[in-house]
Amino acid sequence: MIPIHSLPFTHGEGIGLIAQNKKGRHDYFIDEVFEAGLVLQGTEVKSLRAGRATLTDGYASVKEGELWLSGVHIPEYNEGSWTNHEPRRERKLLLQKREISKLIGKLKESGLTLIPLSLYFKDGIVKVEMGLARGKKAHDKRESLKERQASREIDRALSQRSSGKSSGRGTRRKDFED
Repeated sequence: MIPIHSLPFTHGEGIGLIAQNKKGRHDYFIDEVFEAGLVLQGTEVKSLRAGRATLTDGYASVKEGELWLSGVHIPEYNEGSWTNHEPRRERKLLLQKREISKLIGKLKESGLTLIPLSLYFKDGIVKVEMGLARGKKAHDKRESLKERQASREIDRALSQRSSGKSSGRGTRRKDFED
């Protein structure tokens, strides 16, 4: 599967990123990732084509054997009339029956939740990337932040070394030849 977070937003054919839940990857360990469709109204799709949505507070819940996405904010369409949608309404997730039963079984485990990671267009259809997540403790968040900073410093040092630039900290041979 193509990593969705690295794709640019495009209209029409192909894949285009609408919104991403960066806080979700920071606050949770992601065990599994699923792609699901959404049941949307017309004005919601038009608002999403404008690239407007917020996934930060989103989560999925089980109701009568179906998965529902709650807490996702899709703002009202500016040119909409009285038929405009409610921004934070619950939206039904479209998955195959066996995937739904598998997820319901895993969600019954303590500490697991289903959160939206990204919202995107795939061949003109709105899809949501859902992650089966386990909450991080505060020390886990600090540890992952330290790891990310260390990898950035390593990448920065390697790129400076490969480009031939020095950091300016060392002394040159000329300084000792006086």
